[in-house]
Amino acid sequence: MIDGGPAVDHGAVVELTRRLVRIPSVNREGEREGKVAALVAEVMVGFGWDPMIDQVAPGRPNVVVRVEGGLPGPTLMFEGHTDVVTEGDSSAWTVDPFGGDVIDGRLYGRGSADMKGGVAAMIHAVRAVELAGPFPGTIVLAVLCDEEGMMSGAKAFVAAGHGDGVDGVIVCEPEGGEVCTTQKGAIRLRVDAQGKMAHGAMPHEGRNPIGALALVVAALGDLEVELQEKHGEHPHLGFPYVTPSVFDAGSLPQLNVIPSDGVLAIDVRTVPGLDHSALLDRVHAELATVSSSTGVDLILMVIDDRPPTETSQDHPVVQALVAAHRQVTGEDPVIGGVPGTTDGTILHRDGGLDVVVYGPGGKWIAHQADEYVELDDLTAAADVYAVAALEFLAGKG
Repeated sequence: MIDGGPAVDHGAVVELTRRLVRIPSVNREGEREGKVAALVAEVMVGFGWDPMIDQVAPGRPNVVVRVEGGLPGPTLMFEGHTDVVTEGDSSAWTVDPFGGDVIDGRLYGRGSADMKGGVAAMIHAVRAVELAGPFPGTIVLAVLCDEEGMMSGAKAFVAAGHGDGVDGVIVCEPEGGEVCTTQKGAIRLRVDAQGKMAHGAMPHEGRNPIGALALVVAALGDLEVELQEKHGEHPHLGFPYVTPSVFDAGSLPQLNVIPSDGVLAIDVRTVPGLDHSALLDRVHAELATVSSSTGVDLILMVIDDRPPTETSQDHPVVQALVAAHRQVTGEDPVIGGVPGTTDGTILHRDGGLDVVVYGPGGKWIAHQADEYVELDDLTAAADVYAVAALEFLAGKG
């Protein structure tokens, strides 16, 4: 128990994390979030709560619950996701990826940090706040699907109106104890190149999509340098990047044949102040130049467009987290940024919500073999969430 704070059941936080990790909810066909969401809902019902189960897609539900404090006040939201990335090659792990083993003070398994630990911590933190007695306002717990994919859970959450009236959001992703007030944006692009097949000995008879896409890659490299020179290195997020990530030479029947088509995927990472619309206009212009010089048709598809977010350090939700971290750990938190993207980008873009990211687990451990969360970090995060909730709802943030 925190001095003067709600008594979070640390054992229950650890046990729920282990139960969640033991249910594979990999973001791939056949292994989705349904069983994990069912366990989350079961725990909530056991508390006497009335969760809403929204089916975003078959086997892919969102679980959303509102916990009323009984007194007038603002609305705080905690958010987490139920899907995890693939475990990859199991032989690269020294433990069962879905075993939830506890070894030397660490809880191992895919999703232990990213982010079933955060989900368990936020649920039991809110339960502790509720048990401590009436509190001002309302707490929304949003446990969403598909964060590791297209963030369809967050999009559906906002579209359903569940974010209406929310005054601040704590996204419980693993950030190593940093209070992350910023996060990078992401644009996922696909370029389809449509050329003309020809004999490798007579390339002049065809239009080579590979050569055209090579010119696109070179142009993107120049664009990245230009963006980095213009925007510099963000103090919490580093540089913007324009990264070619996938190339597929379509119909390549054999080595002496120029293919008729190809595909290039591009992963763009942006920082606050970088205009996504202007950037996309620039990419369109570069493709038009290459297409004109090569005769290869280049078609750009925007797969997803997630803006960077930046929340003022003076915002009450940030101040509440800072005060709570200080009270629980005895130290001032590091103010940082999220190097990737979270559901918070969608909550901000589509719902206009102010977000801050803070959660248990190392900042760089996600998506790796032998993923783990320190038990001390896990339980401390739950304590921080409980104190931050009361700080925010009481207007002390």
